[in-house]
Amino acid sequence: MTAFHTVNGVLHAEQVACARIAEQHQTPTYVYSLQALNTAFSSFQAGLIGHDHLICFAVKANPSLAILNVFARMGAGFDIVSGGELARVLAAGGDPNKIVFSGVGKSHQEIRAALEAGIFCFNVESINELHRIQAVAESMNAIAPISLRVNPNVDAKTHPYISTGLKNNKFGVAFEDALALYQTAASLSHIAVHGVDCHIGSQITELSPFLDALDKVLGLVDALATHGIHIQHIDVGGGVGITYSDETPPDFAVYTQAILKKLAGRQVKVLFEPGRALVGNAGILLTKVEYLKPGESKNFAIVDAAMNDLMRPALYDAYHHITAIVPADAPSQVYEVVGPVCESGDFLGHDRALSIAEGDYLAIHSAGAYGMSMASNYNTRGRAAEVLVDGDTVHLIRERERISDLFKLERVLP
Repeated sequence: MTAFHTVNGVLHAEQVACARIAEQHQTPTYVYSLQALNTAFSSFQAGLIGHDHLICFAVKANPSLAILNVFARMGAGFDIVSGGELARVLAAGGDPNKIVFSGVGKSHQEIRAALEAGIFCFNVESINELHRIQAVAESMNAIAPISLRVNPNVDAKTHPYISTGLKNNKFGVAFEDALALYQTAASLSHIAVHGVDCHIGSQITELSPFLDALDKVLGLVDALATHGIHIQHIDVGGGVGITYSDETPPDFAVYTQAILKKLAGRQVKVLFEPGRALVGNAGILLTKVEYLKPGESKNFAIVDAAMNDLMRPALYDAYHHITAIVPADAPSQVYEVVGPVCESGDFLGHDRALSIAEGDYLAIHSAGAYGMSMASNYNTRGRAAEVLVDGDTVHLIRERERISDLFKLERVLP
């Protein structure tokens, strides 16, 4: 039985009817399944048993303290991109020696905090960043472990906004410059070269881009060895996609075994940075139908969730399956599912056939990744509540924001 399933047509999260959650916690509310989180992590790890590895959950996908704590308890590491994410991981009980720090704009303060915490590795994305890390480490009399994020110029075959491995992307160092930059890093007094990092994009549903990128990385590793620079770990990044509609991403076991086959005979630790793959289908967003508005060319279902709650449809024209959580007697009609935000781009789904009435609840599926993490307070709207379901128990893991919370840090002129 999947974590989200129907019983007599009624949507359940594990053993709890979603209507009960909506009535108890109101809407919009994000609902996550502990079973789905545990199953996803265990499934990803299963193909790696017997090989030295570290699975670093990409915090940006879902930074909930409760979810980070679930993964920390299972032995996960974490891929962070800011000092704030570092603080979240530590607050959630994450092991600092299992943290990799990515991102193109690390500040002096963030580098210092990461060195003080004792992170596993910095993924360095430019020569200027390398020199900044050297300077901060020297000022602290510390040694900074680093890998270079190498840009292999491989087409990830995904949405251009989430493709990160092409030469015109802002991420990483050019493959052609990597050898010389590694030699520079190896010469610096407070830098320790530990690894190579490569991340080509997100929501990738084919295996070949991963393997093409790894081939280029392994060629670099061999070239480094001839120059006396020996790599301890290879970070293959993340990016494995999930099924939103009809996508067929590679099974975790197929993906991990294909990576390990490429590494056969090499004594290196392998790191992975999955985000969406672990949480995307472990969450849904519950919302209520406020109005049904017939139009000349389209019918609108106006719900209480909006683009500030789930940005992906407006940002990427992304698809999320939408269903009524309780069967309705109303005739099926095709609706634009839209929110109350004052933007024409505020939609959650186009052309959805739904049998609904005003006051009914809908579930927006596959909302566990890049949902709450990208939420905003646009139109002075409080962010949604979040709950985590464990069997027949519902845990409130984030309270709904009140309007007064939104301006408590603001001041008017005296």
